[in-house]
Amino acid sequence: MKRLSSLFPILGWAPAYTKADAQSDLVAAVIVTIMLVPQSLAYAMLAGLPPQVGLYASILPLIAYAIFGTSRALAVGPVAVVSLMTAAAVGQVAAPGSAEYLTAAITLAFLSGIVLVAMSVLRLGFLANFLSHPVISGFITASGLLIAISQLQHILGIRVEGDSLLRILGGIYAKLDGLNPFTLAIGMTATAFLFWTRKQLKPLLLARGLPARAADLIAKSGPVAAIVLSILAVVGFGLVDKGVRIVGDIPGHLPPFAVPSFDLGLWQELLLPAVLISLVGFVESVSVAQTLAAKRRQRIVPNQELTALGASNIASALSGGYPVTGGFARSVVNFDAGAETPLAGAFTAAGILAATVFLTPLFQFLPQAVLAATIIVAVLSLVDIAAIRRTWAYSKADFAAMAVTILTVLLVGVEAGITAGVSLSLALFLWRTSRPHIAIVGQVPGTEHFRNIDRHDVITDPRILSIRVDESLYFANARALEDAIYDHIADQPLLRNVVLMCPAVNAIDASALESLEAIAHRLGSAGIGFHLSEVKGPVTDALMRSDFMDHFKGRIFLSQYEAFTTLTAAAPNGTMTPTGSGMRVETA
Repeated sequence: MKRLSSLFPILGWAPAYTKADAQSDLVAAVIVTIMLVPQSLAYAMLAGLPPQVGLYASILPLIAYAIFGTSRALAVGPVAVVSLMTAAAVGQVAAPGSAEYLTAAITLAFLSGIVLVAMSVLRLGFLANFLSHPVISGFITASGLLIAISQLQHILGIRVEGDSLLRILGGIYAKLDGLNPFTLAIGMTATAFLFWTRKQLKPLLLARGLPARAADLIAKSGPVAAIVLSILAVVGFGLVDKGVRIVGDIPGHLPPFAVPSFDLGLWQELLLPAVLISLVGFVESVSVAQTLAAKRRQRIVPNQELTALGASNIASALSGGYPVTGGFARSVVNFDAGAETPLAGAFTAAGILAATVFLTPLFQFLPQAVLAATIIVAVLSLVDIAAIRRTWAYSKADFAAMAVTILTVLLVGVEAGITAGVSLSLALFLWRTSRPHIAIVGQVPGTEHFRNIDRHDVITDPRILSIRVDESLYFANARALEDAIYDHIADQPLLRNVVLMCPAVNAIDASALESLEAIAHRLGSAGIGFHLSEVKGPVTDALMRSDFMDHFKGRIFLSQYEAFTTLTAAAPNGTMTPTGSGMRVETA
């Protein structure tokens, strides 16, 4: 039963579900539904898909997550960044607006689901760790800017092709003479109104004495109000005849049962985008879920989240949707509205289903400019300029990875941007770890502690070189350690023993092991003993499994203090010799 509950977390919380939980979940569902309906329509447009596809992608995925997910507040559905990545990926294999484009988007969701489930089965969630925070932050910031700029065409009432900053801006500039003043008026008014409701309306309502929950519900209803007012304006003033582009007919029926394409060539073209979307979506979802869970002292299971997100994407594909993930804004709204269990997501799905079946005809005269305004207001909250400043101040290397990610996303595209950011992050990691911090240390007077001689007043002995390496040892930095030791022994004629401190060494690979053997052999030939101290247990176990210990003539000390005092006492007259007998091993 325990194993079944781990696979289906719903079995863990459902038996204890109460009426109070249901009331909280229903209230949260109402608020999130009001927010999601216009967002789902807008994000589908961003992905280059018919508006109803965004609604389809917001129904079954929420139910799938309620069954498999471990977060009590995560809300799954279309999000801006994944919608942009979908448009970039699918646009490479099919023409926007075509039946092939929709089929490719459905197939991409299915592939993303398969990738996520496979990662869960193989426990490959650690792969998301290669997406460093500066890269993810830069990617989201650049994507937010790119998305906002791409929506200017709908605010201006023109059509522009391109998926990079320069192409979009160039296209807008070239077609400014075709600007539609009525569309511009609607778009600018809607954008200003949505910004006002997002930032100013709730505090204003609270100041007027309205209860917090009611004020929050009204503030979250801003996009709905913008939709209703803009539709009335289009119909009342006959703006369609004046060139204002509208959404048009939206089918009002249940989500269809869809079958992804099983064309091998299409799968090959979409596999890499599916992997990138899966990784980005997983990182975003887990980050949000962990943050919200910590506030209530709950926990999530990252590997199970892979399964839940995979099931959600497969459910989206089978119901005619496109790739989904856990969204930051909607999850925070869900949490703040009081959602107690994932069933709030299922209630939200029911609300969106009702809107899909009964309300979609009302959206026929919805101006595209209002959907664009909804996207712009939502994505600009993702732009984090302060994070860029913080990263610059703290680490120039991380800033370089962030800057490359931002510039590549803006100038080339989203897939190229995240690939470049990850590649540079890994390259910088290899560069940093290939040049490990190596310090000569001495004893802090009156203590058993050893610290860097360049930073502290310490006691040293010319007969003993205590050297500390602050990095795991592997092929990229093994030679650096050799060179450091050889450089330090060259001008020390009284030296009789070298002790390598290893408190920061978590692993030693085969290449580094050969380097240690070479160091020991070269020092032994010079009449100098070579020893290790503060070696961690797993590292010692690995050394024991090798033949290193068969010919290692030094000792492995539990602490540097023990090594220093033992080797000092062994040669009180300054005639120390290598200690090759009585070897013992103690693990830290």
